[in-house]
Amino acid sequence: MSHNIKVSNIKEVDLLNNAKVHYNLPVAKLVEIALARREGILTSSGALCVRTGKYTGRSPDDKYIVNDGEFSQKICWGKVNRPMSQENFQNIFDRLLVYLQNRELFVFDGYACADPNYSYPLRFINELAWQNIFVQQLFLKKEPASQTEHKPNFTIIVAPGFQADPITDMTNSEAFIIINFSRMLILIGGTHYAGEIKKSVFSALNYLLPKRNVLSMHCSANVGEEGDVALFFGLSGTGKTTLSADPGRFLIGDDEHGWSEEGIFNLEGGCYAKCINLSREREPQIWDAIRFGCVLENVVVDPSTAEADFNDNSITENTRAGYPVEYISGSLIPGVAGHPKVVIFLTADAFGVMPPVAKLTGEQIMYHFLQGYTSKLAGTERGITEPVATFSSCFGAPFLPLSPLVYAKMLREKVSLHNTDVYLVNTGWSGGPYGIGKRIDIKYTRSIVRAVIKGHLNSVSYDNDPFFNLMIPRECPGVPQKILHPENTWNDRNAFQKQARHLAKLFEDNYSTLDL
Repeated sequence: MSHNIKVSNIKEVDLLNNAKVHYNLPVAKLVEIALARREGILTSSGALCVRTGKYTGRSPDDKYIVNDGEFSQKICWGKVNRPMSQENFQNIFDRLLVYLQNRELFVFDGYACADPNYSYPLRFINELAWQNIFVQQLFLKKEPASQTEHKPNFTIIVAPGFQADPITDMTNSEAFIIINFSRMLILIGGTHYAGEIKKSVFSALNYLLPKRNVLSMHCSANVGEEGDVALFFGLSGTGKTTLSADPGRFLIGDDEHGWSEEGIFNLEGGCYAKCINLSREREPQIWDAIRFGCVLENVVVDPSTAEADFNDNSITENTRAGYPVEYISGSLIPGVAGHPKVVIFLTADAFGVMPPVAKLTGEQIMYHFLQGYTSKLAGTERGITEPVATFSSCFGAPFLPLSPLVYAKMLREKVSLHNTDVYLVNTGWSGGPYGIGKRIDIKYTRSIVRAVIKGHLNSVSYDNDPFFNLMIPRECPGVPQKILHPENTWNDRNAFQKQARHLAKLFEDNYSTLDL
């Protein structure tokens, strides 16, 4: 339905009553509008495919938190959390409201956090119909009877067509993602990339949830029939989404979760999966989720057959698919479960020296959580000719308003309290670095994950790794013994040791830079 509404309890936003507002339109109607406005095209599977223009990924240099005094005292200011003055925020906000006058806007009332004890009502105001589909699919929905009483904790206004003036607004570019905790507002403009919406809400929750003794986590999660919960932490490209979408287990969520005194819960209602090189054979559950209601970003589509080519990276390597979690067969609805039995830190080591699996204990858990290691590959970015170590504290540094130590201490306390086993799993290279060795076969990685979850590695013997002080199992069901020790897979052991010492030094150097 379309009518004028008050879209927030914030006085200034009431000016949007002058716009033509579509309130909680069904996805099918939004798809119809998006197609009529040529915001995207339908693929042969029924998914809506859109282009995001200049920005095909997040723009971390354009993200700000308003420095308002009260909420700013605990913010870990720096490269990740850039301050914006209240005056600059107000200038952008005022012009944004003028820009939105008399426009056609799409409002969705949803919420974050599947556990009702920690629920945060949200209101999304979108300039684009396809982005309103995206938020409907990515966030949780209220029952219709409660929508009239919806009082948002946060209002998120997304206007890609509105640009900041870097000189006047003192921004890095025309794009901006601004979180204002005192006003409970998030403003996004100048970028069409939908991931900014998802991650700005996550960033806000990473401030709010720890205050309620809930560890907010950048991880996927699944659970077995016996209630054995597993968490998968990892940066992009490490297999977080792929490994959690296991046909033999129930998916809780693929990216963001909270760990409370009662257990685990999904912060979202949908998935936002990378789909470059997606195939039915390797990732059948994700493949089957690409259907009507799914939003594809920057995937190349054949104009004659309307088929999506997931192997084509001519637009970007960061092609994405957004869909509700229930599109994954066997997903857990609502996404609430008990305390995790196992936590897995995923890394895709392109140096070829990290073991396929290692058990972490004591301070190692905090150390590797604070490091958040993976590696960028040669050839994926201009100028990169060899593997580059990438560190991201808590496997999600760009989304952490507080000091990483806050989250690390909470994790240590919770795994200790609930006797949770923690493992490091390398989904990267073996037998040599990228370009020489080969990526560890996913069937072996799946066997490792199954063995970890079932507790098979609790009764085996371990060897100590001299470079990273890791405990490497001597055997693992379904995995060749030779590959468990990466040194055994290299033809030149001296070259392996040199590479291992190099990566160990990078670990040491990065740890010394952490603001702890």
